[in-house]
Amino acid sequence: MQLIVVTGAQKSGKSRYAEARALAMSDRPAYLATSRVWDDDFAERIARHKSSRDARWVNLEHDVDLAAHGFDGEVIVLDCITLWLTNLFTDCGYDRDATLAEAKERWQQLDSLTPQTVIAVGNEIGWSLHAETQMGRHFVDLHGSFMQYIAAQANEVVLMVAGLPLKVK
Repeated sequence: MQLIVVTGAQKSGKSRYAEARALAMSDRPAYLATSRVWDDDFAERIARHKSSRDARWVNLEHDVDLAAHGFDGEVIVLDCITLWLTNLFTDCGYDRDATLAEAKERWQQLDSLTPQTVIAVGNEIGWSLHAETQMGRHFVDLHGSFMQYIAAQANEVVLMVAGLPLKVK
């Protein structure tokens, strides 16, 4: 797998940048969405994201099993790592260590079964206030550890700041 990681704050332009990169690399990229519909707000977000993509996109949805995508084209935008980890964290009973082990195992499956270029989008969530709850702190730690894990494997890492891409790796 050729891996490009796009990270940054919420609403920093990560998805827009990842989509533009994918379209520059392929006439028919895939969009692998990971979000669960947690509430009405998430349903609205998902609908907005879907409506922003035109007929060039192959739309895939897998909330946990990323390797099950079955896409044989050139480029996949995986959006997003943060929501995917949220799903795993929930499924693992909010156990940080069990979730990290599960995430790494599932990531290795994706890597071994995916010859395409993957543009993986994930938030930088540890840059602001310290989480108030133990569960929140555990998720921030889990997320940071996993982002380090995939960034180490990435061919390229891009940090988005106010809609501007900064190449980190």
